[in-house]
Amino acid sequence: MSLKKLVVLGCTGSIGAQTLDVVRANPEKFTIVALAANRNIDLVVQQAREFSVEYVVMGDESCRGDERLNALAASGIEVAFGSVATEALASLPEADYVLNALVGAAGLRASYAALTAGKRLALANKESLVVGGDLLIPLSTHETLLPVDSEHGAIYQCLLGEDVKEVSR
Repeated sequence: MSLKKLVVLGCTGSIGAQTLDVVRANPEKFTIVALAANRNIDLVVQQAREFSVEYVVMGDESCRGDERLNALAASGIEVAFGSVATEALASLPEADYVLNALVGAAGLRASYAALTAGKRLALANKESLVVGGDLLIPLSTHETLLPVDSEHGAIYQCLLGEDVKEVSR
């Protein structure tokens, strides 16, 4: 089995942190190539060092110039800022999976980028489907769009083995 390379968007939140716990418990199966957080600099710096990531993005542009992030960049990790940089992580050529645990509608662009780049999208950002389901669903299959949050994970499990054409709502 080959090592699966992950991008974790929303790495400092609950689902992102739980994903990192899974990677810690299974280092022979997974590696983290990139992390994105909004503004929790201390935690993302700790995570970046622990997992030896190649890329870190801070969504909050006001983090630019922070000495902790400058030190991270000086260590060889590429550090970027803003929503465009976050979206770019979702289509990194070396990534196999993208976990999108971003908050709110901000996750839609990253979900779209991941799917159009041919990545497997582990989706915890339900707003992506609420706001852009008509855009994302045609790009995905049950193998490329993997629900990881409780509500849509439960629906996904209920539909396994069922004829989806019989579902109206």
